[in-house]
Amino acid sequence: MGLRTPLYSEHERLGARIVPFGGWDMPLHYGSQLDEHHAVRRAAGMFDVSHMQPVDIQGADATSFLRHLLANDVAKLKEPGKALYSCMLNQAGGVVDDLIVYAREPGRYRAVVNAATADKDIAWMQRHADGFAVQIDRRSDLAMIAVQGPEARDKAMAGLPADLRAPAAQLKPFFATEAADWFVGRTGYTGEDGFEIMLPAEAAAPLWRSLLDAGVQPCGLGARDTLRLEAGMNLYGQDMDEAIGPLESGLGWTLAWEPAERDFIGRDALTRLRDSADRRSFIGLILAGRGIIRNHQKVLSEGREVGEITSGGFSPTLERSIALARVEPGIGDHCDVEIRGKAVAARVVQPPFVRHGKARVAL
Repeated sequence: MGLRTPLYSEHERLGARIVPFGGWDMPLHYGSQLDEHHAVRRAAGMFDVSHMQPVDIQGADATSFLRHLLANDVAKLKEPGKALYSCMLNQAGGVVDDLIVYAREPGRYRAVVNAATADKDIAWMQRHADGFAVQIDRRSDLAMIAVQGPEARDKAMAGLPADLRAPAAQLKPFFATEAADWFVGRTGYTGEDGFEIMLPAEAAAPLWRSLLDAGVQPCGLGARDTLRLEAGMNLYGQDMDEAIGPLESGLGWTLAWEPAERDFIGRDALTRLRDSADRRSFIGLILAGRGIIRNHQKVLSEGREVGEITSGGFSPTLERSIALARVEPGIGDHCDVEIRGKAVAARVVQPPFVRHGKARVAL
């Protein structure tokens, strides 16, 4: 038996299919993964993401610590509540984890790390905190619910504490607001608008039921994965890991190279790779022929293996098979994917495939 979130009994009550994920027992779906996917694209869906781990980082050296720890630069966070997506790298330039970090007030930040890597991530942070006046606190007392879709913010508003409703209504994308132990960010992992709500564990079930009453569709891990794939969002452990860095994972935009004197972990290794002619590309694929693209299938060019699928599957929105892949440079606009021993034609595109319910690629 795995770990259970404060919403586990709610999932059981709703008849969810429970599966192990990152050491946790989590809902895969509540009957129809397809219906859940479409609910997020067309109206509103909610996900229990309480297995994700909020980590509070504070102290006199919190900013300088994070500027060393992360490949993106928290000095960009000029306003309280502003959020930043970043990779946390090892010395070889591989990704220890990807995360979101929020500025709260001077010397105070909140990061949210992935479930399966939380223990490793916090140990890494603590290891590199030596010499910095910083305190790192794991917030295991909090639950987290993501409400996503074009109607998500409106439907979630009544479930928020009264003093958070007006500030939450005014949030710009990638900003957060907080009151007491409630923390609301206009962020997500689906390519749709919405909130990610961190709140006391004991308040999670009442909010979940409030959202149900407002017509928000409960969604599981299956829909979360197809939504993030359509949105061109990476999954740690598939699209990047400790051996693969951001430059070969489509995340070069998250690297803050300036100022040049900022010495973040992994910078030297990434600088060498940035200037290499052999650096692999990270691309999107739409299958032209029949079949479903799956993880680890070979990408072929003129019959020669040139790369591998990192994330693949069927896109319910586009009704096509799509994928993310890491390939040799210079692949061109077309390639093949080896599916069950056959080369099936595919078209190379620039992710995302879908954002805000609309196709972002030509079909």
